[in-house]
Order: sequence, then C-alpha cells, then structure tokens
Amino acid sequence: MRTRAAALLEQPGTWQVIEVDLDEPAEHEVLVRFVAAGLCHSDDHAATGDMPVGKLPLIGGHEGAGVVEAVGPGVRALAVGDHVVAQFVPTCGRCPACVCGGGNLCDLGMSALAGGMPDGTYRAHRGGADVGQMTMVGTFAEHAVVPEYSLTKIGDDIPFPVAALLSCGVPTGWGSAEYGAGVRAGDTVIVMGTGGVGINAVQGAAARGAAHVIAADPAPFKREKALELGATHAFAGIDEAAEFARSVTGGQGAHAAIVAVGVTTGEHVAQAVNAIAKMGTVVVTGIGDIADEGAPINFWLLSMMQKRIQGVLFGMGTPPHEITKLAQLYRAGRLKLDELITTTYRLDEVNQGYQDMHAGRTIRGVVLHDT
Repeated sequence: MRTRAAALLEQPGTWQVIEVDLDEPAEHEVLVRFVAAGLCHSDDHAATGDMPVGKLPLIGGHEGAGVVEAVGPGVRALAVGDHVVAQFVPTCGRCPACVCGGGNLCDLGMSALAGGMPDGTYRAHRGGADVGQMTMVGTFAEHAVVPEYSLTKIGDDIPFPVAALLSCGVPTGWGSAEYGAGVRAGDTVIVMGTGGVGINAVQGAAARGAAHVIAADPAPFKREKALELGATHAFAGIDEAAEFARSVTGGQGAHAAIVAVGVTTGEHVAQAVNAIAKMGTVVVTGIGDIADEGAPINFWLLSMMQKRIQGVLFGMGTPPHEITKLAQLYRAGRLKLDELITTTYRLDEVNQGYQDMHAGRTIRGVVLHDT
C-alpha cells in the first residue's frame, strides 16, 4: 500500500511530506494506522543533525497512537482493531535487560536509530529505495509497519492524541522523578526545562509528595503551565531556582535536580550538580549534540558530598508497564494529559509545530493524521 509521511531527506534538514510504499507485515510485525503523533524534541535533534541517524530518507516521529489494521505471522498479543501506543524503545521480553526488569534498555533498541526493523531490513520504500523509520516506528506516517515489540495495547477509552503522549514525553518525565530521582515525600526538587518532558517530571514529583517542586524555564508560558500542573514555584533560571531551594532547606540545596532542557549541555549538568545538596541526585534526561562531551563539574564536591549523576532513558521504566500504569492514572484523574496538548497540526504543518516549540509557545504539539 502507499501512504503519506513527513521525512528527512538530509541532515540537517526540514521535514518533507512524501509518499512511500509499504510492504506487508512480516513475522512479529503489525500494520498500524496512526491517528495522532506527538512532536517531541528528539525528532528535532535528528532534523538539526545533533543526533545522527542510520538511514535517509527517514520518516520521523516516535510518539504516536493508532489502530492495528493487519498483523503478520507469529503476532499473538495484538489483533486487528486494537488501539496501540508506539514505544520509541522496544521490549522483546527475553533479552538480559528485559528479564531483569530493564525493558527500557532492551537489546533490540540498539538498532532503533538505524531506521529499519530488528533484522536490518526496511518496510517503507520510495522509488525503489529503502526508507527508514524513526526508532522503528515512524509515527509521522499515516500508516506504518511496526515490530510488535514496539507497541503497547491501550484501552479504547483513551483519546488518540492523549495516548500518543504516553509514547515518550509523559513516561520519560514521570519516571525521571519516580525512578531517576527517587523523589520522596517532603523532598525539594528542581526541574530544569518544563517542556513536553520536564512538565511531566513536575507532575511526577508532585504526585510523589515533594514539598517543593521548583520549575526553571526561561519561557513565561512554560512556567505558567508548570505552576498549573504541580510546581510550587517557578523561576526563569537555574540560579534563582537553586537559591530558593537552599532557602527552604537550611542552606543545603535540592534533594534532586532533573535536567530536561531541550538541548542539554555540560553546563546545564554542572549547574544542576551545584544546585543539589549532599547525597543529592542530578537526573540527566534531556539530550543534546551527540558530539558534545564533558561538563565543568567540581569532582571534589561530587565525591565529598556523595552527589550522584543519573542518566535516564524512557524514565527508567519498562515501556508496556509504564504506559499502562500512566493510562490508569489518567483515567482516575490523577495525571493530566489533555492539558499538555497546546496545539494540533496537520501533517503538512510539522515544521510549523517545531517552530512553535522553539519559540516556547507549546508544551506538546500533536499531529492529527487525516486518514
């Protein structure tokens, strides 16, 4: 079949709407009609070239939700008509990482940025040439063939635009607070950057009983949203946030600082290290230029104060479990998702969506496919 998709033809580049031909689903693969796709900053890292990809053209999008239209041989957990959420990291359930509870680090994820299926082949083609799919899903396509390991079944009662956010931004941010920072009742937590990921770290920290949830973001709109969604205080910069944290902890500093800046640098990490107290944790969730190395950190203080730097992928949780759990919290009214969607776009407006993101006008933009 033929479908439309927004793809990168070069790096750096902008998103171009093209038509691609799709193969039938092979073993353990599923044909999905995507209804909604989130505009996450990670796809923009691919557009800017900060994050090299293994295959061009590359269909973008790793946040998405849709309906199963066909299943290949060997698929057992999904059926035609099921509503599904895409996972930007697969979970095979059998590799060493999966069996010990680290499904976010599944071995199949090692080939995610190669753009093809786990076996190295491709299901989308243009003019006889293979076309890659962002993290093996490519939700900027109206239809896509996806490994069953990269999909989680979702209840039919969850709206597709909301469900799409459960692919990445929500579990990554929430898990950064729950697992990465290990937030406990009474803690003081700083969240640096309150966009589509950081805003959910705010929600996660608040839900876990943090006494002070301090948002730091230069965009007034994002600070306002942070205060609406669980932040107790909001500042334009990390220095002000750190000073306030020290003022409410007897001069100690925050128990944790979660770095969710859109383009994270070593300077951001160093600022976070300086903002936390002894035995505190810096959670590095945001990503930047893959070639950017090093951070101006005082290692004496890191050692003598027993501070910790923790990297986080998908919030450190196993994707199917986290997606299901967070959907339950949404149903119960304990997690705000509708409020995260600032603007919806047509597929042809993907570049406008990213312009709005860079201008600080959105928390999360969502593409609604016209299928």
